[in-house]
Amino acid sequence: MNSDVLICGGGLAGLAAGHALARAGADLAVLERAARVGGLARTVEYRGQRFDLGGHRLLTDSERVRRLVGEVVREPLLAVPRASKILLGGRCVDYPLRLPHALAGLGPAATLRIARGWLGAQLAHRLRRRAVTSLEDWVVRHYGRPLFELFFRPYSEKVWGLDCARISADWVAQRIQGLTLGMAVRQALAARPAPGRLRTLRADFLYPARGIGAIADGLRAGIELRGRVRTEVAVTRIVHRGGRIEHAVVRAQGASASWRAREYLSSLPLPALVSSLWPAPPAGVVAAAARLRYRDLILVAVRVGRERVTDQTWIYVPAREVSFGRVHEPKNWSAQMGASGETLLVTEHFCDRRDAAWQSPDAALIERSADDLAAIGLVRRADALDGLVVRVPNAYPLFEVGYVEACETVKRYLAGFANLHLIGRTGAFRYFNMDHAIESGLDAGAAVLERLGAPREARRRAGAVA
Repeated sequence: MNSDVLICGGGLAGLAAGHALARAGADLAVLERAARVGGLARTVEYRGQRFDLGGHRLLTDSERVRRLVGEVVREPLLAVPRASKILLGGRCVDYPLRLPHALAGLGPAATLRIARGWLGAQLAHRLRRRAVTSLEDWVVRHYGRPLFELFFRPYSEKVWGLDCARISADWVAQRIQGLTLGMAVRQALAARPAPGRLRTLRADFLYPARGIGAIADGLRAGIELRGRVRTEVAVTRIVHRGGRIEHAVVRAQGASASWRAREYLSSLPLPALVSSLWPAPPAGVVAAAARLRYRDLILVAVRVGRERVTDQTWIYVPAREVSFGRVHEPKNWSAQMGASGETLLVTEHFCDRRDAAWQSPDAALIERSADDLAAIGLVRRADALDGLVVRVPNAYPLFEVGYVEACETVKRYLAGFANLHLIGRTGAFRYFNMDHAIESGLDAGAAVLERLGAPREARRRAGAVA
């Protein structure tokens, strides 16, 4: 099999690149290991209900991303108000924190401790600037130790499975994207949050009426007007010679085949990409790739015999005794996500494939999730009817302290292949939001089209360049 371009991975980055390439007339194929495209940005149907693999909101400052999403999503794009809570000590507190609600939820003593901790952290920073290496360093510097111990430590360690001193500050800096407690406090002093430019504090977001999977489905439909999208196809080997990828060996339905292309885009996990290369990379590169890890995710959607349970988009649950770290109710994102008279509560369990949770039977995961939802007061146990389990490997890059050196070693080696392009959250080992993943695909599409000799006007019409 042959094509001008082979895209390994059918997440949003690969699909966005494929869409731009197809519009420019390139001969391309997208190969996806799973049964459906979209990666984490998929929507699942269950007994008349719909849910995403985790709540996904679309926030973007990119005009080309907005244009592309508006073009491919063939349903209303809703402006959904953000309403997030943290469950602390049996009480729900607004996130980001706002002073009146913090006082009501945490009580005056805890709120005063947080305020004093923040002021102390600012004074300590002015008197003696310390290196910020870990998530713990970053949060204590910007929020103070009391809030770190109350929320950030238990929640972050639940999500990542690491002590906060071992989690790189790069992650929290990327994720919170410029938010400091000084800014949060200014927001907190108002009874209602003021609209601002900072993504982290925006009060609403865009969402397709029938789920975030509409973006991936729309991109796939655009690709298939001119190109090919193949699912349940695994890339098992990537053969190279003289600084170029020559062909990929793929496996589908028990049979192997060779796929040749001029250009290759990859959103495969970096360790999987390195281990697939033949001849094998130098030992130092292989060792560096082995140090790069990903966090896995289990979604347990519990069907509840009630019209609605909450009015929230997310509830964060840092308590260690509760099996899940976050829960969302799809009906609060769009009324079209649920059936009349019942609803879903989608719980997110952050884990490793070696953990007992990953190996547990679906029935046990559903029972435990329903028990925990009842224990934290969201539902009566008798209202939990049944559920569905979805396991997502390699959901999030794991940013351990020291990962930067390993990542740079791997990427430096891979940059030696002139016709290989890394894209997406998984492929680039970056904590991309959806719009960043889409942009990484569009940028790679632009680079490939330039290498294929497409004129700039054709690239612009394809949406690959701004």
